[in-house]
Amino acid sequence: MEAGNGFALAQTPVISQQFTKSRNLPGPMTDPHSPPTGHARIASYLNALDASPGVYRMLDSESRVLYVGKAHNLRARVSSYAKPSAQHSPRIGRMISETASMMFLTTRTEIEALLLEQNLIKQLKPRYNVLLRDDKSFPNILVAKDHGYPQIKKHRGAKSEKGAYYGPFASVGAVNRTLNQLQKVFLLRNCSDATFESRTRPCLLYQIKRCSAPCVGYISEADYGGLVKDAERFLSGKSTKVQARLAEQMQAASDSMEFERAAALRDRIRALTHVQSTQGINPKGVAEADVIALHMEAGQACVQMFFIRSGQSWGDRAYFPKTGSGAGAEEVLQGFVGQFYESREAPRLLLLSHDIEDRELLSEALGERAGRKVEIAAPQRGEKKEIVVNAIRNARESLARKLSETATQAKLLDGLAEALGLDAPPERIEVYDNSHIQGADAVGAMIVAGREGFLKSSYRKFNIKGGEIAPGDDFGMMKEVISRRFKRLLKEDPDRRSDSWPDLLIIDGGQGQVSAAADTLSEIGVDDMALVGVSKGVDRDAGKEEFHRRGEAPFALRHNDPVLYFVQRLRDEAHRFAIGTHRAKRAKSQMRNPLDEIANIGSARKRALLRHFGSAKAVTRAALPDLKAVDGISEALAERIHNHFHERG
Repeated sequence: MEAGNGFALAQTPVISQQFTKSRNLPGPMTDPHSPPTGHARIASYLNALDASPGVYRMLDSESRVLYVGKAHNLRARVSSYAKPSAQHSPRIGRMISETASMMFLTTRTEIEALLLEQNLIKQLKPRYNVLLRDDKSFPNILVAKDHGYPQIKKHRGAKSEKGAYYGPFASVGAVNRTLNQLQKVFLLRNCSDATFESRTRPCLLYQIKRCSAPCVGYISEADYGGLVKDAERFLSGKSTKVQARLAEQMQAASDSMEFERAAALRDRIRALTHVQSTQGINPKGVAEADVIALHMEAGQACVQMFFIRSGQSWGDRAYFPKTGSGAGAEEVLQGFVGQFYESREAPRLLLLSHDIEDRELLSEALGERAGRKVEIAAPQRGEKKEIVVNAIRNARESLARKLSETATQAKLLDGLAEALGLDAPPERIEVYDNSHIQGADAVGAMIVAGREGFLKSSYRKFNIKGGEIAPGDDFGMMKEVISRRFKRLLKEDPDRRSDSWPDLLIIDGGQGQVSAAADTLSEIGVDDMALVGVSKGVDRDAGKEEFHRRGEAPFALRHNDPVLYFVQRLRDEAHRFAIGTHRAKRAKSQMRNPLDEIANIGSARKRALLRHFGSAKAVTRAALPDLKAVDGISEALAERIHNHFHERG
């Protein structure tokens, strides 16, 4: 990766094609007498730099990336770091003093430099950069359009299904609440197409007035289409028009003495009114925006985001980015915005609590990616300012709760280190558990906790693959999970430079599980890992847990020790995650359709076969002439289906 002249260009695995015309910069010849770190070392690169835009990286003496930055003029930016007389903040001063080498990449424009900077920050996670740690996608509501009676459902991920998407929503909870409200008001189905096709009578949702029962013909396709259009109007922010239309229909039903229908419409209007009254912020002058407010305290930051779409608030979420060892508010907010939208499409308006240095440049970059104008503003007055002030208040309250929880967590980690005889409080704890039913659908689960509580983005699940493991062999399953986890860690980070390496392993089990895990770690060359097993003791009662370490007698903590409660929470969270993973795997295996194993059997042909025979099991038993009689099934396909099941038998 490093050039022979002392300069280097990182070959990062994910760089957009728009940067392929970037060029490498030559560096100065390596001088054994050159200063190892600091201003003078940075100054030694200036002769090789010009005024091109680009991205630079600062590395320490062990080649770890300290900081990634972009510049409109690389020479001018690097020159500012090379001057000992410059008034740098303590944070920048520490960064400069640790810099032993630099790496550069020029780009055609400053926008390209900005996009590449955010790309590299997310990949390399430098210590002095602001880092956004939550990179999950947001859920949407999908009104599917591949069926005569469209389904309304939750959707996350690539928008590959045919239909209309509405979002993003701040959380799955916000989507579920909205779907629940839409069911009450518009009576749309949420069942799968397979369930829809197999129904012979209405389900419970029809009985509780949450669905119009299109599956059994209680509503025509045209009337159901009208409900779908009303739901889409509501999701597009036209709820008042929908309400007026329902009121007209209710009055017409009343005039026609159709009192039962009028009462049903009245209930839908009430439900819609309730929805409108519980949506929180519904700004009149802002149809589409993300509100991004920052509050900083005690060296930590909270960014509170509100998502406004179609004039409605679709929830909020708090983020706690790393502040790059002490960055200021404007830099934290700019880093957050750049990384947050690196893989997401920005709305037409971003409302910020603080103005940022590269506001116009970032606006242009986000607009190019979205294919339309994106405005970034830090409002000073009016309704938009009130919205931002409300978000700032929420950010302040969220950070106060976070700081309180972190302080409590730090005390518990100190107590855990003392109880287990660790040299220092663990920064990262990994807890392992297995789940299965008599060996079937076996899974392993790993949860992670640290000073900030449970780190759910780091949770991992393991489908047990070992063909040599006997059904129900918990020790064998634990060996496989530990082996796969740490072999991958050794491959990805053999020098243990990242924060992915745990300080403590907790195994849900006794001495046998601890021995199995310890033997596996020794086999792969990890002999210095703190490891403890937790079992419920002879009476299997919570509160009487015993702690097991290899080669030592079991011990227990006093019944009311907060550290004991902390370990119980860790173990229970691992158990919850393992059980949930196992249940999902079991449900998937139980719901597996045998027709899925046959090539060229799409959804339409599956529906035709199920309608004709009544069930997938009946298809597997069907004779060849019966299969040929199904509409849409050719003779060749019928023979393939018949041969598939009969050859298996």
